[in-house]
Amino acid sequence: MGKQKQQVISRFFASKPKIPAASTPPSSNPSSSSPPPPKPVIPSPNVKTTVSFSPSKRKLLSSHLASTPKRLKPTLSPHTQNPVPPQSNPSLHQKFLQKLLDPPSPPLLESSIEPSESDHKKYTPLEQQVVDLKSKYPDVLLMVEVGYRFRFFGKDADIAAKVLGIYAHVDRNFLTASVPTFRLNVYVRRLVSAGYKVGVVKQTETAAIKAHGSNRVGPFGRGLSALYTKATLEAAEDVGGKEEGCGAESNYLVCVVEKALDFSGSVSNFGGANVRIGIVGVEISTGDVVYGEFDDGVMRSGLEAVVLSLSPAELLLGQPLSKQTEKLLMAYAGPASNVRLEHASCDCFKDGGALEDVMSLYEKTVEDNLADDVNQLAEGTEQRNSIQGVLTMPDLALQALALTIRHFKQFGFERILCCGASFRSLSSRVEMNLSANTLQQLEILRNNSDGSETGSLLGVMNHTLTTYGSRLLRHWVTHPLCDRNMITARLDAVSEIALSMGSYKGSQSIVEIEGGDFDATIMQPELSCLLSSVLTFLGRSPDIQRGITRIFHRTATPSEFIAVIQAILSAGKQLKRLHIDEEYEDYGCNKIGVAIVQSALLRRLILTASSSKVLGNAVKLLSTLNKEAADKGDFTDLIIISKDQFPEVARARKALQLAKEELDNLIGLYRKQFRNHKLEFTCVSGTTHLVELSIDAKVPSNWVKVSSTNKTVRYHPPEVLTALDQLRLANEELTIICRAVWGSFLMEFGEYYMDFQAAVQALATVDCLHSLAILSKNKNYVRPIFMEDNRPVQIQIHAGRHPVLETILQDNFVPNDTILHADREYCQIVTGPNMGGKSCYIRQVALIAMMAQVECWFLCTSRISHSACLRCYLHKDGCFRQYPTREKYLSRRTK
Repeated sequence: MGKQKQQVISRFFASKPKIPAASTPPSSNPSSSSPPPPKPVIPSPNVKTTVSFSPSKRKLLSSHLASTPKRLKPTLSPHTQNPVPPQSNPSLHQKFLQKLLDPPSPPLLESSIEPSESDHKKYTPLEQQVVDLKSKYPDVLLMVEVGYRFRFFGKDADIAAKVLGIYAHVDRNFLTASVPTFRLNVYVRRLVSAGYKVGVVKQTETAAIKAHGSNRVGPFGRGLSALYTKATLEAAEDVGGKEEGCGAESNYLVCVVEKALDFSGSVSNFGGANVRIGIVGVEISTGDVVYGEFDDGVMRSGLEAVVLSLSPAELLLGQPLSKQTEKLLMAYAGPASNVRLEHASCDCFKDGGALEDVMSLYEKTVEDNLADDVNQLAEGTEQRNSIQGVLTMPDLALQALALTIRHFKQFGFERILCCGASFRSLSSRVEMNLSANTLQQLEILRNNSDGSETGSLLGVMNHTLTTYGSRLLRHWVTHPLCDRNMITARLDAVSEIALSMGSYKGSQSIVEIEGGDFDATIMQPELSCLLSSVLTFLGRSPDIQRGITRIFHRTATPSEFIAVIQAILSAGKQLKRLHIDEEYEDYGCNKIGVAIVQSALLRRLILTASSSKVLGNAVKLLSTLNKEAADKGDFTDLIIISKDQFPEVARARKALQLAKEELDNLIGLYRKQFRNHKLEFTCVSGTTHLVELSIDAKVPSNWVKVSSTNKTVRYHPPEVLTALDQLRLANEELTIICRAVWGSFLMEFGEYYMDFQAAVQALATVDCLHSLAILSKNKNYVRPIFMEDNRPVQIQIHAGRHPVLETILQDNFVPNDTILHADREYCQIVTGPNMGGKSCYIRQVALIAMMAQVECWFLCTSRISHSACLRCYLHKDGCFRQYPTREKYLSRRTK
């Protein structure tokens, strides 16, 4: 073999054979009469030895030569022109190259085809489990837990290899790929971000329980433990709540259904350009539910405005839909957006089935709550009140809600939809709904150059310190207020926070109290400093809005539960220092009124966030959990038992303690057996309860040798093995019981969910007001003045500046005035050369009017004044229009 290898190597590096000049091809000229080149002279072979054979051997040799095929001409390499050595087995070599360079397409796991009886493939027990699970969940990309890895099979492995950049190979009957279990969060998020619906299949039994169960020889039982999509990821178990990549963004699931309208505006069975659309948007990680029904034209501008405002991560399309609607939604969910699309049929809701589905869920939830505890009667009453609100919902919105409930049932998140306090309508008398054209042309949420938030109005105004405050500010910017009283209340709060930033330099304010025969001075914490410290602390804490919703969904971990509740408790205690709930303070014989916060809105928000009920419930919940065990993820020591609480946990812990004592008592038996009173159990490399004896000690034959040294040998006696098995079984049973108790503990949190949700919403509102105050203070904005309703409609802006361009250009922006009056100059014609600033000026007026109704101050050298509730639109032709309130418009039309 060595010689052959040497010949191959020498042949590879040998120089190419030189072709003599005479061997060149003849000239193409047929008239040439040159003689043919002489043939090369072949030298005669140099024979050194002659061998003679006997007749029998000669006959054998001749038969062998006759059966041997003729040697073919050696194949030359196309690159080096050297002879390629012959292959011993060409077919085997081809198989090797095919498997190495181009593996054959394995039998992928077809989602729509079940194995038939005629299929003679023999599946392993694991593969049979995968086939059964895939037939049950055909549209889900499955990650199957096998030992310390999650494995993909068939088409799922092919997809995972492309998206995750991992290697897929053929194993038995299917293509397979795998990832480690401790990286589940990372890989699930990547697959979900690519738009896939991911399911995690985990083992439903442990090794200790399986060894004592009926399924000793079979495979581990496996079942679907969690489903993940973009809209449910943050609320889901194991991977949610990490805030990686999409923590501050909203992940709405929007369900759209529609009915065609004829030219008269009534519902028609024939498809048409005009439709009536019902829509429901659910942010499952925060509990926010938006619903509405409206008529839309052929351009679907109303639907586009809702979609751009909510920015959904998933779209649930109730079939049938018109071509115009489907085209708009498909364009929004393009390949670059990674928005997931799912279709559902509305045929089952033709005869009132939608109301039936929704009511069955609400009634079941109320009955479960009343059956669990009589003290939850108040919660059941609140849910009954929410049922009344569902009954008043429009028909198409109700159909969309029923489809959404059906969709969330597979994730186990449908219970959040029974919380009526989180519902809000798209059409509100106190808020404006900006059109899609306005959002795009004015660059409210994203700029038109690269689509990012930088360079938009939201990017300029957003100085929030918490993620939930940022989400609320986004809603404020896209839905300016129309009610003058609400605008004034928010402006008062922003003014008070902004003034406290500039008027007081220290961390405390001095309040002089005069009363009776004495003067007293009280040191109170400054409002802006206290709010800033509280919001900074909350910004470094987990997202408590999503945290309490994950607790409501029973997907939060113990450490996450403690962090969220502790953050709410700490923020409430800090806000308590303002003493807003104490109207009077007693100094000697006199009661003096102290008002640190003047704004009624700000006082109400601080009182809600620092409510004694919320703080008391937080202390009560935290007193039940062991923080050290929660940080370690140890469920066995997580629950703190007080009085007669959790009797099942107490029994399981007692059983575990008895198993430990029985195991420890065995050492006395071995001390007597070997007459060694100093003998103790040892632990080596994680193996516990080893009996270590000298190398010459005689032990029974049924003792198991574990390890040894030069002088000692370590054994596991059979009694120790049996006791260790019982100890592991008791520990597994305790873990299962503690996990079940943890689930029931989270279930009881639903009783306090509404109070905690109100507190978190108040903290988010305070963060938004604080953000607007920072913006007003840093940019030297002025407060707008809103005229009374009996005054003419007018806008007066002196030295106004574009809020976004002013930030980009710094001091190079040229301010300008705008004066419009209903009785005098009620319109302007703006002319000028190209790039002269006409569009900038028009957009500036629109943005300033919007900022005023978002309760924000804006850029002027002197205050502006305009009538309340101006409706501002920027049309495609660049014309800025202003409309009065709906009531004034109707009154004018009536006159």
